[in-house]
Amino acid sequence: MKRWLGKAETALGNHSDRLNAINIFPVADGDTGTNLYLTVRAAHRALQDAAPAGAGQLPAEVRPEARSEPAGQQAQLNDVGAVLARAGQAAMEKAKGNSGTLFSVFLCAAAEPLAGHARLTSSLLAAALNRAQIRAWSALSDPVPGTMLSVMEAAGRAAAAVDAGQNGNDSNHALGLVLDAAVGAALEAVVRTEGQLNVLQAAHVVDAGGVGMLLILDCLRSAVLGEELRSELLDGLHGYDLQDPHIHTDMPDDDGVEVMCTISLSPLDAATLRQRLDELGDSVIMSQVGPSADAEGRYRWRVHVHVPDPAPALGVIRSLGDPAEVSVSELALPRDPSGEVSAEGR
Repeated sequence: MKRWLGKAETALGNHSDRLNAINIFPVADGDTGTNLYLTVRAAHRALQDAAPAGAGQLPAEVRPEARSEPAGQQAQLNDVGAVLARAGQAAMEKAKGNSGTLFSVFLCAAAEPLAGHARLTSSLLAAALNRAQIRAWSALSDPVPGTMLSVMEAAGRAAAAVDAGQNGNDSNHALGLVLDAAVGAALEAVVRTEGQLNVLQAAHVVDAGGVGMLLILDCLRSAVLGEELRSELLDGLHGYDLQDPHIHTDMPDDDGVEVMCTISLSPLDAATLRQRLDELGDSVIMSQVGPSADAEGRYRWRVHVHVPDPAPALGVIRSLGDPAEVSVSELALPRDPSGEVSAEGR
């Protein structure tokens, strides 16, 4: 999992400018590549200090510092689901934009079927991809086909179909077949996005978030199988040639702002907030951060919405709780990825 997210951070850093260049849905703000990169970076960095149990260490029973370690900490480092959940929660807390928020939802949900397992198998991967795509679709108040959601769904369905034909085979070969099928289906879904959304068809480009998700899935295949990334996946994708101009040059600016925050809410207040934000704006994404409620029965939520004016949205949010990690970004001002993405990421 750490190797996967490290590869994804590097790949998205390398491709952020081209992803930004074709980002026109749901708003043409040219930041999908940057948002995915920063969100994946947060997930990866959450795991950088978490070495597997026993890696370069003495056994716990002879290490003096082991007496002060939290119970189960070392066991969790060998638990695929626990490690991925840690990364997912970090991504959720720092998620940027629509694409970053949806990827963090994907990551958190994928961790759930993997909990308690020290090894990834074809059946576990298929279950994880399916859970993740369902959760991502449900996080949006108004999900739209032809986006990264469609790519997630295609990958999950292909993985499930191949795994079903393996009759419980938990070999690495079966896992490889599932990974290949997921990436292949993701590529086909990316190609289809251009015809699923009128705005993409008019601009002759595929969906930026979909391409980002394809890169992330290929990084997973590469990390698990120990193979190189398949650079040919991107060949021929409309709008993705390096010589293609930035698509936003002649497009009008989008009005409004993107509001994001993290907030603890009861289930009723969460439902109320989603309804109120749906009335105020669009691109509403709400997803739970972590599985447990606090002592007052409230869960942490990551909230994302596009609105004409931030004041009413922030007023509704603050009427229901005390938000943290609040950000308000102008949709009309494309963010320059060169100011965010490190040279190492590129």
